[in-house]
Amino acid sequence: MSIWEESADIVFKNGIIFNPFTCEWLKEDFAVKSGIVIGTGFGYQGKKEIDLKSSYIVPGFIDAHVHIESSLLTPYEYARLVMQHGTTTVIADPHEIANVWGIKGIEYMLQAHEDQPLDILVMLPSCVPATPIDECAMTLNADLLRPFIGRNGVLGLGEMMNVPGVLSHDPPVIEKLTLTSIRDGHAPFLTGTRLDEYIVSGLQSDHETTALCEGKEKLQKSMFLLIREGSTERNLQTLIPLVNACTSPRCSFCTDDRHVDMLVTSGHIDDCVRKAIAEGCEPEYAYRMATLSPAERFRLFDRGALSPGRLADFCVLDNMRDCSVRATFKKGYLVKPDQFRPDSQSLSRDWPFVAKIPTMEDIRITGSGIARVIHIQEGQIGTKTEYLEVSSENIPDINRDILKVVVVSRYHPGRSGVGLVQGMKLHHGALAVSISHDSHNIIAVGTCDDDIISSIASVVQNKGAMVAHYQDKEVCLPLSLAGLMSELTFEEVHKSLSELHELTDECGAIENPFMYLSFLTLSVIPEIRITTKGVFDVNRFSHVPLFVEGKKS
Repeated sequence: MSIWEESADIVFKNGIIFNPFTCEWLKEDFAVKSGIVIGTGFGYQGKKEIDLKSSYIVPGFIDAHVHIESSLLTPYEYARLVMQHGTTTVIADPHEIANVWGIKGIEYMLQAHEDQPLDILVMLPSCVPATPIDECAMTLNADLLRPFIGRNGVLGLGEMMNVPGVLSHDPPVIEKLTLTSIRDGHAPFLTGTRLDEYIVSGLQSDHETTALCEGKEKLQKSMFLLIREGSTERNLQTLIPLVNACTSPRCSFCTDDRHVDMLVTSGHIDDCVRKAIAEGCEPEYAYRMATLSPAERFRLFDRGALSPGRLADFCVLDNMRDCSVRATFKKGYLVKPDQFRPDSQSLSRDWPFVAKIPTMEDIRITGSGIARVIHIQEGQIGTKTEYLEVSSENIPDINRDILKVVVVSRYHPGRSGVGLVQGMKLHHGALAVSISHDSHNIIAVGTCDDDIISSIASVVQNKGAMVAHYQDKEVCLPLSLAGLMSELTFEEVHKSLSELHELTDECGAIENPFMYLSFLTLSVIPEIRITTKGVFDVNRFSHVPLFVEGKKS
């Protein structure tokens, strides 16, 4: 007997259903059996019928690129939170935990895919370490990644950050690109013939686009554009004018790195939809970008629409233009809090964390002259190089917002690098965190060496934490899972993060200071970064002295 000859498990009646194939809203019923939509229209009968009472119904939202670790939550708590916002699938790149735990980190995320109602689909980390100069727990070459190809929950190869390796046809890089036909790119500021060569090498998408002209060129040259709206990397307002009837199938939303506080207060992909509509995007294009567009990009032909043969993943909206999610359904059933299970794995906790608390001498800056200062750009992941007259005797320079930044290795005791940063806006105290992309060493910034060392000490003593320290005040959020994630509930993590931000606000810090701080080590994004070996010029792809040669006194 075929499924059409049996009654459906559930028939959902009287909904106003969004059809992303035609970008229209249709008042119709749909029938579900074994978690699959078996028909749309009228006349279906089911063992159970649910009256949707003319509510707006959209397919389950899909995040096209995310690092779950950046939420500060375990996959269990992350799923519990984002499913409240209508998300039913995320395309996760676990390269954060893979950097500190190797293939065990990938296994951890794949187990989360099995354990949670949220579909956590994995793109294998392509760059662990991010670059040859970076530190990590284990170098993941093609031979180590190959056994994951074809496993349940694995889609393809994650963001290829090693642009120089791609363009120079580096054999280990090219070998990784041959593992799978689905490959995510990572091409900040890449244009012209270099972009052409990157695409010819097999890279298909980009989530690092920050300029309108850059995004237009990438769309014109066939790339999928993943429009990012994270805690600090906010590109949606700039890029949304690119979206129209022709381009919306090639555009998707992604959150990349979004802390728990933004997930709680603003939302997830529903937040992207709301912002896009507020910026003038047609609602139908915004909803397509949140559903069918990412499904088609990743060849997930079993989801993204409420059409025959696809998963009955959807959310019920109170209001279409505000994208206010009332309820989320997975495979035809309402998602409830008791469906979420804590991590089933017995964690060995064997990730490396052997950091040593630095001394005053370890973090001392000497000399004066023209210094290379890392300048933070608000709302962006990229940095600029400022060449400023600096004397070590006058650091910190609060008036010019020039502060000392320190990176301490979690892998090699006693190894640390020191530089200068502008844009953190601290007037008092210090911050430290064991999240620093992508090696995830300890990074700290502060207005005096005592506070910097005290904040680093708290991170070391907890074997991973987020710390704000000012005189006799200290707030600490332990990150007991690999130094990246808390094992508390999302409500508890949100509360702790709020307390941290209360103290950082008191110290005058920029909004979301820990996220900005964590990206200062990211050696694959121009222009200038800081590592355990000192100042790193991304354009030169080499470490450089803090003081410009010939100018140091």
